[in-house]
Amino acid sequence: MKASRLILPLIALLGAACAPQSPSDRAWKTIYPEIESKIVAPTFPDKTYDIRDFGATTDAVCHEAINAAIAKCSAEGGGRVVVPAGTWTTGALTLLSNVDLHLEEGAVLLFSDNLDHYPLVRTRWEGMDCYNYSPMIYAFRQENIAVTGKGTIDGGASKANWWSMVWNSDTEWEKDRRNTQRYGRPLLMEWMIADKPIEERRMGHGYGMRPQLVSPFECKNILVEGVTMIRSPFWNLHPVFCENLTVRGVTFNNEGPNGDGCDPESCNYVLIEDCHFNTGDDCIAIKAGRDEDAHRIEVPSQNIIVRNCKMNNGHGGVVVGSEIGSGYRNLFVENCDMDSPKLDRAIRIKTNARRGGVIEHIYVRNVRVGQCKEAVLKINLIYDQKSVGDATAYPTVQHVYLENVTSKKSRFGICVTALADRSNVHDIYLKDCTFENVEQEQSISGMCDGINLENVTITLAQSAE
Repeated sequence: MKASRLILPLIALLGAACAPQSPSDRAWKTIYPEIESKIVAPTFPDKTYDIRDFGATTDAVCHEAINAAIAKCSAEGGGRVVVPAGTWTTGALTLLSNVDLHLEEGAVLLFSDNLDHYPLVRTRWEGMDCYNYSPMIYAFRQENIAVTGKGTIDGGASKANWWSMVWNSDTEWEKDRRNTQRYGRPLLMEWMIADKPIEERRMGHGYGMRPQLVSPFECKNILVEGVTMIRSPFWNLHPVFCENLTVRGVTFNNEGPNGDGCDPESCNYVLIEDCHFNTGDDCIAIKAGRDEDAHRIEVPSQNIIVRNCKMNNGHGGVVVGSEIGSGYRNLFVENCDMDSPKLDRAIRIKTNARRGGVIEHIYVRNVRVGQCKEAVLKINLIYDQKSVGDATAYPTVQHVYLENVTSKKSRFGICVTALADRSNVHDIYLKDCTFENVEQEQSISGMCDGINLENVTITLAQSAE
């Protein structure tokens, strides 16, 4: 089937003429460089602290020694805490201001599965505020911090330990069947809805809420560069309420449950570049709080650049949501490659009528998709319906621009699931895009308006003609 025979009825169906490009052009020429100029990686004094000098050895759990090195480095004005080549078993580590935790080539930080090695700290879990097990590498209200090097951060997770907390456990590691997130997650939701004070939302033992691998909380001036992250119990990199974050050249390789790669939440001025994602959930998922907790604080995510990244397996390549109740604005994605039969979508926006918030000003250009399972662009306003309950807020998605996005194989080119009773999807523009070998050109349900195509070619797979 010739592409032209398909394009014309699709454009007529979506009611699009020539989309005005000035908003997108203006954003790339003015807003993008302004955001880029405000993201500056921290630098550190030329002082070195070797963890071996503080008692760390490769034949014992050594988080006390590593934390002592971090504390001394910070107290003396900052520098680099060096993890040499070798496998270093450790519990929770806490970064402090002006410290670069540097993993040399061949170094592995292997995290223990002993729950006692992870004290309760202030965090967010799927957008809900609480005290839970410390992330494996954590920082709280610190400035000028980094995790760098060519080494590996290994969460040590498997079905025999951390991942079993998703389900009822029969392992020797943890036989308390209550200690799964099937118990803790609904309880935390109840506490959130009831506006229980955060200080009283204490999870930990018996609640089954897995910790993140790396999570700075309310921090400024952060660099994560060069390292490889594997086998995380939960999300890999989860910055919360952070500002000025650079994530560069990081490899995320985690196929475990909820194994998101990088999830900035309620963060401002973030650069994610030259990274490689192979994950058990979304590769990059931008968050801004769940439901009541998001509406109580109202701190959006904003001003994020994603460029020159490679996404393989995952539920989505670059995603906004689903915990996005405080909203999002100004996302720029360019020069990325996404390709895997296990990659579900390329660009994904997901939320629901309990989250609310405005998601706007999404700019995507020069993205190459080899193949993905479902859709190149997926917008879903009724995601996770079982947790919605009574709708208290309505999300809006608007001003989304895709330019020069190509795909070789997918089920749909465009998939939009909007609200049934109101039009909250506006001003979606696709220009100079080519989607090949699609099973069906689009799937659009609910009420939406302003989906515009200009010079868009969509060709059906041979089996679909």
